[in-house]
Amino acid sequence: MQRTVKSDLRFEGVGLHTGRAARMVVRPAAAGQGIRFRRTDVVRGDPLIPARWDAVEMSPLCTRLVNAAGVSVSTVEHVMAALAGTGIHDALIEIDGPEVPILDGSAAPFVRALLACGARRLPAPVQALEILREVRVETEAGWAALAPAEGVEMAFHIDFPDAAIGRQDLTLDLGNGAFVRELCDARTFCRQQDVEAMRASGLALGGSFDNAVVVDGACVLSPGGLRRADEAVRHKMLDAVGDLALAGGPILGRYTGHRAGHALTNRLLRKLFATPGAVRGVTCDAARAARLPGIGADLAEMPAVA
Repeated sequence: MQRTVKSDLRFEGVGLHTGRAARMVVRPAAAGQGIRFRRTDVVRGDPLIPARWDAVEMSPLCTRLVNAAGVSVSTVEHVMAALAGTGIHDALIEIDGPEVPILDGSAAPFVRALLACGARRLPAPVQALEILREVRVETEAGWAALAPAEGVEMAFHIDFPDAAIGRQDLTLDLGNGAFVRELCDARTFCRQQDVEAMRASGLALGGSFDNAVVVDGACVLSPGGLRRADEAVRHKMLDAVGDLALAGGPILGRYTGHRAGHALTNRLLRKLFATPGAVRGVTCDAARAARLPGIGADLAEMPAVA
């Protein structure tokens, strides 16, 4: 069955890129509503923004959604990943600013609150998207693909010149609460040499050692170091979970990312829905629903460091 949150969940913090304080409330929604954002500070124009792939405005550093009236909300990937990873299909997210709070740079604060709150079943079956044949997009820097699979699988490869990151690979079956155990605590990361450039461009204005892992060559500058030796690739997978959640339903298939990012994953979704015969909607029976992320997610299994 589709699921929504049992009660309102409140979050406060600054946006990673804008540096602006924001208050956000995740509210229950009816079956079939999907995930929607509502800008409570907007007095003119439509404040509702659908969390869908076709509302994404391309950006290399975060995922930004824009509605037909030009109203936007950015850096939605972590809360979207948390909702997908805990099996929440319908919710209204109210926010009083243009960017979702970054909190600790991972999805763990969202996941912890969602699992503590619990989910309410809705009177409708889960509608999933089954990948029927492989679709792939690529650039000079990397590539991403979706291919048929029995459940929800992900493989990711990254390669950075900084020895603190280097080459990392990870493959996961995302069923049975794996997102909560394996990915939700992985924080966003950046290279020290990129920080000044981003701030000069008006980005990362709210970034700090409290909400990002900063590396410089072989050194991890953030106090406390890494939460996991391969935290970087796990965060890339977390981002991909959030970006794929904009498909409009859980994806039954295997996502592979090779040095991929937000823009490439969105290009992949656009190609998927533009390719005849590549995907079909399916109503999940109990067996299929059991393979989806969020089923089996348990608050007790959250990493202790999160």
